[in-house]
Parts: sequence; C-alpha cells; structure tokens
Amino acid sequence: MASRPHTVALIVAAGSGSRAGGKQPKQFRLVRGKPMLWHSYAALTKHNAVDRVYVAIGAGQEAEAAAALAGLESPIFVQGGATRCESVYLGLKAIAAKGPVDQVLIHDAARPFLPAQVIDDLLNALTLAPGAVPALPVVDSLSRGGEVLSETVERNHLWRIQTPQAFSFQAIYSAHQSWTGEEPTDDARMLMAQGGEVRIVTGAEALNKFTFTSDFAGNDMPSVRSGNGFDVHRLVPDTELWLCGVQIPHDKGLAGHSDADVAMHALTDAILGAIAKGDIGDHFPPSDPQWRGASSDRFLNYAMRLAREDGFDLANADVTIICEQPKIGPFRGQMRARLAEIMAVDVDRISVKATTTEMLGFTGRGEGIAAQATATFEKI
Repeated sequence: MASRPHTVALIVAAGSGSRAGGKQPKQFRLVRGKPMLWHSYAALTKHNAVDRVYVAIGAGQEAEAAAALAGLESPIFVQGGATRCESVYLGLKAIAAKGPVDQVLIHDAARPFLPAQVIDDLLNALTLAPGAVPALPVVDSLSRGGEVLSETVERNHLWRIQTPQAFSFQAIYSAHQSWTGEEPTDDARMLMAQGGEVRIVTGAEALNKFTFTSDFAGNDMPSVRSGNGFDVHRLVPDTELWLCGVQIPHDKGLAGHSDADVAMHALTDAILGAIAKGDIGDHFPPSDPQWRGASSDRFLNYAMRLAREDGFDLANADVTIICEQPKIGPFRGQMRARLAEIMAVDVDRISVKATTTEMLGFTGRGEGIAAQATATFEKI
C-alpha cells in the first residue's frame, strides 16, 4: 500500500496588524476567548493529514507566540520577514532544511476559523494539479467608481480567494526562489507565473479574514454549544455486553439493532444535539438492515466528523452509565481511552461515570442499562 504524502503547514503570523487597531498584533488578540493564532494552529495540528506545522513570526514575538499557543502541540517558529512574501519564503526555506516534504499548506493567521473539510478538499485537489486554493463566488453587485458609481462589473466567474493554499512543495518553493516581481497578491499567483495550474475548491464563510477593528466585534467570547443524550437497552442472556466501546464480562448483554452500546448511543445523540443535526435514529434508522449488529463506534465517529465539518471542536464529553451490575469502576480507564480514540481527542476531555438507582426501577431490577451524556463544543 502506498504511503500518504508527507504534508506540512505554514501559518504566516509575522505582521503587525496595524489596520486592526490597538498596540497588540492582531494574530495575538482574543477571538472567541482564544488568541487568533490559536484557532488555525489547533485546526492544522489536529488534522490527521498534516504532519508538522510551522509558524512564521515577527522579530521579538517568540514569547507572545508561545503564550498564544500554550497547551497545544509544541510549535516550530520561523523568523519572518518584512513582507508576507518574504515570510513565506523564509518559512519554506526552513521547511526544506528539515528534509523531504511532498505538500505544503500556506495559511494566514488572520483567517482563524479553518474547517477540516476545506483542508481535505485542498489535499484531494493536489492529486490533480500542483496548486489548489479555497474560494467563494462573488455574490454582491460590483461597480467601478470613486464617490459616484460608474459602470457595472460582471461578477460571473469572479472568486474571493482564501487560505490555506495548498501546493506541491517543490513547485511553490521553486516559484518563491525565482520570484523577482513586485509583492504578489498570494502564493497561487507565483505558482501560476511559473506555469503551474491552480485548482479551485469550495471555501467557507468561516474563513473570512480579520482585517479591521470592526471584524473583532462580537468575536471576543467563545461560541459554545452543548447537547444531551439519553438511551436505554434491555439486558438479555447469551449476548455480549459492550459499553463505551469496551467488552465487559457479564452474564447478560444488551439487546438492540446494532451492538446496543447504550453509552455510545447516548454520547452520539449528545453530539448530534450540540450541532443541531437531529438524533441517531435520523442518521442510522433501526429499520435499515445494514446497521444490524453494527459497531457503535461507527455512529460516534460519524457524529464527530459532522461536528468538525461544521467547525466545532470538542471541549469535553461526560457519560454516566446507570446500572446495578456489572460494576463499571474497574473499566472506566479503558472506556475513557477507547472513547478518546474513536473521537480523536485527548483523553482528558472524556469523563465516564457510573451510578445506580438504589435498586429502584428497571435498572435497579437488573432488567436493563441506561446512559446519559453531555457533549460541549467550541466553534473554531
């Protein structure tokens, strides 16, 4: 089996951000409760196709940049230049010095909210061309003029170009090495000047650039979503018992159309509720025979993928299992680790608890197991 391309990302964060106002460079200003740079860096480091992330910063910004990325994967800083083009070139030069690279994503820190789907689409486009950019069609009316409108500009086939821009590493590095013109509008123009084809993929409104003071209005607090889930399954003999993706030794198991993992079903519903995508039955109806006996990790992984595509990052998930038997305590560590693995998050974001109903009700009589879950997300 062929190995996947080695991919790195370069975030350009060396500017002063003077148009945004204030004394602090805009890449370090708070946006939804985090420094602006934090958001795109987190999105890139967490993407499973990105191997390393470099950050081009200005002179004397090391301490401020390190503080902005505290708690995330250790950054690789590169000294930027006086212009964006120079900062990108210095970043590419530093990347090349570290060894062979196949692909690079070049991203502006001023576009903090980077959906995983855009990254996926860009990297897929590189199988067809040496460059790819995300873009959105221009929908507003366009006209020339100063203080008075003059002729209308046809907007068909006009695009708003965004970042990250994806390239074959050698192609874009060569384009930067040989560039002798004025400051280019973006890296794609440099590749095109060398005869390289650049594909367009669908961008995202979330990728809008922060330029002026007004762009920060309403973005100083995090956007938080929470959802709740609840599920119940009967205990029956001669059936395996699965909870949180872990097989539990017991004389009975849970009955259901899938593997009846009641805890993962509750958590899946909590995630779908947080992102307003219905419930587990909408996406995996029990009437559909393809889900008979299916492992519930498929449901949970799917819900997390939907959340990431909508630009949400899991803050934490809390699962409570309600039963008299079996005892959950000895398996909690395994359960947390398995959920973290399926959801592709750190285990410290996952909580698993258990309680009883003091022998009251169907769970108290050992007729079934119930579970409830809460999932909280931040918009990234």
